[in-house]
Amino acid sequence: MILTTTATSAKTGVILSLLLLLAALSFAQGNRYVLVIHGGAGTILKENMTAEREEAYRTALTEALQAGYTQLKAGKSSLDAVEAAIVVMENSPLFNAGKGAVFTHEGRNELDASVMWGPTRAAGAVAGVTTIRNPIRGARAVMEQSEHVMLTGKGAEAFAASAGLELVDPSYFHTEGRWKALQRVLQRDSLRTQLDHDAGKQTANPAMDNDYKYGTVGAVALDRNGHLAAGTSTGGMTNKRYGRVGDSPIIGAGTYANAQVAVSCTGWGEYFIRGIAAYDVAAQMAYGQASLANAAANVIKNIGDMGGNGGIIALDNRGNVAMPFNTAGMYRGAITESGDVEIAIYK
Repeated sequence: MILTTTATSAKTGVILSLLLLLAALSFAQGNRYVLVIHGGAGTILKENMTAEREEAYRTALTEALQAGYTQLKAGKSSLDAVEAAIVVMENSPLFNAGKGAVFTHEGRNELDASVMWGPTRAAGAVAGVTTIRNPIRGARAVMEQSEHVMLTGKGAEAFAASAGLELVDPSYFHTEGRWKALQRVLQRDSLRTQLDHDAGKQTANPAMDNDYKYGTVGAVALDRNGHLAAGTSTGGMTNKRYGRVGDSPIIGAGTYANAQVAVSCTGWGEYFIRGIAAYDVAAQMAYGQASLANAAANVIKNIGDMGGNGGIIALDNRGNVAMPFNTAGMYRGAITESGDVEIAIYK
């Protein structure tokens, strides 16, 4: 009888331990991050933000997270979640992408976007488009319905039309706030040119000017199958010229995803291109065995050391997240597997 009681107690103890372990595992899995987004980095200071405008950004970021999360909860892929989240931000005039895109020197809105599917490293991008309502959908169509990775300008728009995507008149992207920002920049550039000519030097520095907006939107996601995806979309830099293309549509610079990590970048694109920033995060993890946090921080430090600024969002296949930036702020948010939402703006 004693032996039976002892055996029963031991068995009960083992069962209890297993139940506690399963509960812990369930908690950990339920609270891993499954979707992370950004809405651009830059000189974003609380003292310059009205309460109403801050609330508008928080609401838009939350809406984007919920749109992507709905896809994940329905069993859809991380690519579906990335697209859904970015479409919400492209449709908002708050962000420098889609509807809220900045203007070029010629007074046009030229849009860039890219996506990447981690399991196969398939990728697609569009650059310099003016009529594709949601460039992120154009990028995905290039990836899934063509043999190419990047299409540009009129060719990308013709392809988007053949793929059945929604096209709009270029005037759709015109917002008064962005137009006024261009006028301020043109006026200051004219003055700077005159002063620099008189002084024999060049002083203009876009990184120090709020009107030289070069933010983007982006998303990285992890689905229930453990697959990662990343996407980025932008209107580029205010007053950009000569068909300039930044890092956002360039795979490895502004966007990258493989089986281990997904990355989307925002900031001064020329530096992210030179630093191959998005791929560098993955490379440091794969070849240097760096943690996600360390790899992302190292890349942002490298960008800063070169003279650039911006930020990164990154998500690994375990649901860990990193969101380093070297600017005053970055619009960013994340949602866990159990639906907990986190939104942040300032440093």
